[in-house]
Amino acid sequence: MRRLPRALLTGWAILCLLPMAANSQEQKQPLRLVQTIPLPGVKGRLDHMDVDVKGKRLFVAGLENGSLEVVDLQTGKCTQSIPGFKKPQGIFYVAELKKVFVASGDDGMLRVFRSDRLDLLDSIQLEPGPNRLAYDPHDKRIYVGYGGKDAGKDYGQVGVIDASTDQRIGDIKVAAHPAEIVMTESGKTLFVAIPVLSEIQVIDARKREVVATWKPKGERVGDMALDESTQRLFVGTRTPLLIVVDSASGAEIASLPTVEGMDGVYFDAVRKRVYVSGGRDFDVGSVWVYEQKDADHYQLLGKVPTRPGAGTSFWSPELNRYYVAAPANGKEDAAVLVYEPQP
Repeated sequence: MRRLPRALLTGWAILCLLPMAANSQEQKQPLRLVQTIPLPGVKGRLDHMDVDVKGKRLFVAGLENGSLEVVDLQTGKCTQSIPGFKKPQGIFYVAELKKVFVASGDDGMLRVFRSDRLDLLDSIQLEPGPNRLAYDPHDKRIYVGYGGKDAGKDYGQVGVIDASTDQRIGDIKVAAHPAEIVMTESGKTLFVAIPVLSEIQVIDARKREVVATWKPKGERVGDMALDESTQRLFVGTRTPLLIVVDSASGAEIASLPTVEGMDGVYFDAVRKRVYVSGGRDFDVGSVWVYEQKDADHYQLLGKVPTRPGAGTSFWSPELNRYYVAAPANGKEDAAVLVYEPQP
């Protein structure tokens, strides 16, 4: 048998290994893009999202478009666009009540929709600035942050809404306009981010009062996520930093660099990962993924590229999918980028 020259064999071996090396590099990314769902005609910045797990629908706030976009996750299409909002931001789908709550900042409204046909059920008038929402399934209450500078006040408020009757039943005074609201599973404690003061205020939901104020390192605290198993609160700042805080004492445990234009922080309890999305107002968007080695130690796993300006995100543990809202740019329509965690 005629033997091939050693140089040819070496070159052939390298060529054969190149695809394997490329695949190996691909597999190392902690998130893999599995679907891109276009949002045709949706202009400007996109904001927060929530999911109907059973119905396989994703709700997306078209902040500058003044609309609520409804995405069918099975067909990968936007099936409905509900107009008439003024700066829609926070969204919460309550499956047990068959309702979708949507907060819009510029008109101070919290609108309630019937979840199947998305007919408007109620409009709850608040003050300017409604943003993030949290839901307590034990008492069936929605918490919504608003007020502050947006309402011409030197303090903010967390409104308490009876989700069964759609009635506002109280308010909790906080230092300034609240951004993120994170709640413990028991519903007893709320962690509220106050960006303008770079503070986190801790609220006793039963007493409806602030019981502690923490000031972590970094400027303009924003999105947060909670791991109750280790009592760790993950706080994104515009500095940009990811701050790990002891949720019982407020002590700062770790501080890590993170993505510019941060606008989403989520914790994957199964894989012990923290996802931080960013890119709003920047030419490059990405998701920085961290691994929780233990309660006090964290490691950056990767930086997954998304799209320019793609800031907000949403993690659904039930569907095992991570969604990133990407606004339209000069080359592409607005879209929802769907990622699957790897491995």
